[in-house]
Amino acid sequence: MASFITTMSVPAAPAPVHLSAPAEATSRSPPPRTPSLNLSPSGIYQTTRTSHLPLLEPPSYLSPAVRALKQGCLGLTPPSNARTRAPFKPRSAAKGTSSYQLRQFAEATLGSGSLRKAVKLPEGEDLNEWLAVNVVDFYNQINLLYGSITEFCSPQTCPEMKATDEFEYLWQDSENYKRPTKMSAPEYIEHLMSWVQSNIDNEQMFPSRIGVPFPKTFSSLLRQIFKRLYRVYAHIYCHHYPVVVHLGLEPHLNTSFKHYVLFIDEHKLASGKDYWGPLGDLVDSMLKSD
Repeated sequence: MASFITTMSVPAAPAPVHLSAPAEATSRSPPPRTPSLNLSPSGIYQTTRTSHLPLLEPPSYLSPAVRALKQGCLGLTPPSNARTRAPFKPRSAAKGTSSYQLRQFAEATLGSGSLRKAVKLPEGEDLNEWLAVNVVDFYNQINLLYGSITEFCSPQTCPEMKATDEFEYLWQDSENYKRPTKMSAPEYIEHLMSWVQSNIDNEQMFPSRIGVPFPKTFSSLLRQIFKRLYRVYAHIYCHHYPVVVHLGLEPHLNTSFKHYVLFIDEHKLASGKDYWGPLGDLVDSMLKSD
């Protein structure tokens, strides 16, 4: 399990966010001034209910991930991954199977506008199957969100995988990093996405065939996946939120995170402020508002 450490250092001022345009875009006029960082619950929650209609034609200079988000591609199965390093993994589901029906139900309830309704287990369905379908969808959402700001997250700008200064995340797995290892944010997230993908691809952990039961260790693995995916949200909010605002993607980020929070709360996948750490106040606000 990845190590989660808390230091006693006094929080420093947030590191400046570099908003320089990519080299190929230098011919364009400078971007407008980026809004100041506001991570108060009231400041962020205002956008969680914003309806985001797809733009007819996003500007061509935007990265593929940003264009996908602006075209309303935060559905359950985005067609491609602009980062190309950790491909999207839709949960295998033939038409007529339980997985297929659950995915259709999830898409319908998300489209209804009620996130609290969207996270509930459909009546008569298997809980593990529902959890499996949704963890894949959250992986897809987070992957696409991070892909939209990846040019601003480099070993130089983010040499450590942190949320606030009190929360640094070290990588650990059972193969290449058997001890907690310090690494840059993009390297950590790369390992994380590859690790999640490998588990989803593992038929012993995520069986896709009809009648094959989930293993007894599925629950603990699922909790670990959700815990680690949360760290990407935390890093984006604490280090790249001004960029997200500048790109006009804050409604997508906030809606995705609120969906994630409500899903964890509904299915008791975590509890207590220790889990939420740097985003605890925001999480409390989201839980009380829906």
